[in-house]
Amino acid sequence: MKISTVGLLALAVMAFAQPKEAAAQQAESRLYQVTKSRKLRVCQYPLYYAISYRNPKTGQIEGIDADLSKELAKELDAQLEIVESSFGTFIADLQANKCEIGMFGVGATLKRAQAVDFTRPYLVSSIYAVGRKDGKLKKWADIDNKGNKVAVLLGSYVEPFMRAYLKNAELIAISPPNTREGELLAGRVDAIIADYPTAVKLSDEFDWALTLEPEEKLSPTPYSYVVPQGDQTWLNFINLFVDTIKLDGRLKKYADKNRLGPIVAP
Repeated sequence: MKISTVGLLALAVMAFAQPKEAAAQQAESRLYQVTKSRKLRVCQYPLYYAISYRNPKTGQIEGIDADLSKELAKELDAQLEIVESSFGTFIADLQANKCEIGMFGVGATLKRAQAVDFTRPYLVSSIYAVGRKDGKLKKWADIDNKGNKVAVLLGSYVEPFMRAYLKNAELIAISPPNTREGELLAGRVDAIIADYPTAVKLSDEFDWALTLEPEEKLSPTPYSYVVPQGDQTWLNFINLFVDTIKLDGRLKKYADKNRLGPIVAP
């Protein structure tokens, strides 16, 4: 059986532990379970443009993490199984063992880190807004005025930041199956607050979309993969995967493919 580069390095990672501890950790780790079952369950949010977005025409999930989850499965010689999740439910999904890893541009925040473990970052994004070209908002400074309604994704790291940031505009948290884009298109909100991937994708997809960029970077946030707490062997392996795709060019390749090159983490 062919052993991948990351697979060989994973064996080296586990070899650093003491013999008895290594055996126990290996038997309990998701790394051992995945390589034994040859099945990798990845939680993804299928409504995330450029990250993990289900194309309505093909039914396939597209984006950087659609591509990189396939690369991870290939390294593990495992069959990839996508488990649909969301920013409001991924922690519970991981804790309930519905998936081994979350791969959909999850913002690594201190609050979330109390419940799950984050890998080293692979992207870094700040906050943007998207309005309509025929709307009343023409620049970022127009957003926080009375009478305006702005939408955020429920459970995203953007939500608590904007709740503290806005003083006059009304904040509306959107949860599936509704979407921020649908609310904006229908005229029920004046803008959506999102990140770089969403702003770029909407500008590409819709001629009515207008990106509103703040004068300074707001809440720059590392995006990482997320795993359940307490499995250091699995966390070490995924960190090694992140390091490897940075070094061998796969991260840049798939970031450029999905127009995310400017936010690749160093």
